[in-house]
Amino acid sequence: MEGSILVEMMKKREGFLGRVATTFVMVTAVGLCAASVSAESPVANQSIPGIGSPLVPNGGGAEGNLDASEAVAEVVASHPLIPALKIAQSGMDKIRETVQDYSCTVVKRERIDGKLGEHEYMFAKIRQAPFSVYLYFLGPESLKGQEVLFVDGRNEGNMLAHAGSGVRAMVGMVSLKPTSMMAMQGNRYPVTELGVENLTRRLIEVAEHDSQFGECTVNFFPNAKVNGRVCTCIQVEHPVPRKNFRFHLARVFIDDEISIPIRYESYDWPREAGGQAVLMEEYTYMNVKLNNGFTDADFDARNTAYKFGAK
Repeated sequence: MEGSILVEMMKKREGFLGRVATTFVMVTAVGLCAASVSAESPVANQSIPGIGSPLVPNGGGAEGNLDASEAVAEVVASHPLIPALKIAQSGMDKIRETVQDYSCTVVKRERIDGKLGEHEYMFAKIRQAPFSVYLYFLGPESLKGQEVLFVDGRNEGNMLAHAGSGVRAMVGMVSLKPTSMMAMQGNRYPVTELGVENLTRRLIEVAEHDSQFGECTVNFFPNAKVNGRVCTCIQVEHPVPRKNFRFHLARVFIDDEISIPIRYESYDWPREAGGQAVLMEEYTYMNVKLNNGFTDADFDARNTAYKFGAK
């Protein structure tokens, strides 16, 4: 597997904790430097069988039969994603109740227009409200020194950015719509979608969607490790390509201590029978430090510690 994060699957522990949701196993944590994720002896694998096919409600009316809405509710309630969905929802509540801000190193790798890009490494400051992001690119060399700022409700809704070196750096600071073509170049998602709360929200949305259908297997791997952090890995697999599904295989790694997702990876179906799954995206959040007491100055282009050149 690609990705530079060491994922050690250790022996099965007593009981497993289901984990975050949605695409469950697309793990989004951002792994640092090297790019390969190895799953060593996933003995803790506990499979929860899927339903097998899209839901088909009973017709209702006949004695002893459920009506359509009851049938759907019953099948959805028994879906293997439901335990993971509940964990994700609980994690979302915890993030909103206890996390004001955090710093971390984000590592991402994405496939854009069919081409898998390099790993990108960013130091990040993120504040929950108003949602604020500061990024300083650590690598690769072509991006090193680049800075990005976004604060919800400020700068006319734009992100501020400047290149770290080369011809682009001569332009200085630019103000861009987060979803503009230039801002989205080389990115699957805008800066407004960054962060563990956004990741958890997307996981919940995907899990709620996928729980309407069968052909889903959910495995739990306790004692998985991401950059030395003990995690519970939730893996979700859709064996057959369907227009309903966004991925073939996804893994989400939930940090056992801080109860938030720190890695997500997702794969497309193999291009040929018996082939390997195709990595689509992976994100890792490393060295997470919660509640630093960030202020507006941490997200201000005029901060003298930054190089936006703003007055």
